[in-house]
Amino acid sequence: MCVCGFILKPSIFKTLHKTMAGGSAAKKLIQIDIVSDTVCPWCFVGKKNLDKALEASRDRYDFEIFRGHGLEYNLSGLTGNTLDSHRLIYFAGLQGHEKQHELVGELFLGYFTQEKYIGDREFLLESARKIGVEGAAEFLEDPNNGLNEVNEELKKYTKDINGVPHFLINNGKQELSGGQPPEVFLRAFEAATK
Repeated sequence: MCVCGFILKPSIFKTLHKTMAGGSAAKKLIQIDIVSDTVCPWCFVGKKNLDKALEASRDRYDFEIFRGHGLEYNLSGLTGNTLDSHRLIYFAGLQGHEKQHELVGELFLGYFTQEKYIGDREFLLESARKIGVEGAAEFLEDPNNGLNEVNEELKKYTKDINGVPHFLINNGKQELSGGQPPEVFLRAFEAATK
């Protein structure tokens, strides 16, 4: 799912990682709601660190998605309206949370390391094709597709959040803000399952 703001509000997306139904009885289930921004460098760092924590803990917890800072930032590209990126993230979520998660990663990589313009329709569609999101061009063609959903998510998830990235673990049992290191996520997973 995805949320986004307009004009004076920051653009934000929310990715929902739900645990798989019927997961292993030996593993604890974790749900993570993420409020983030496709042009925020700390959101990119936060996603990378979350990915590391997911990988390090997949033998203890069931997540739907598994995948160092070692990123070479190149911030000389254009910045612009992120609404279409958030609409696309929402649309990818309709095809599965794993596709949505992978699309966010592609958008971050393109914007932060390859000087891709986040408002460029071709960049968005190229990212969607890489991940296997079907029907992206048709979806983005109508500027109203996903708009209500993005706005509803914005209202729902931003009223108590002052910055991004923001992570709500197991329905807010644990909350983290900022580009936290993987160890902080691991401690939060443990605390959220007690």
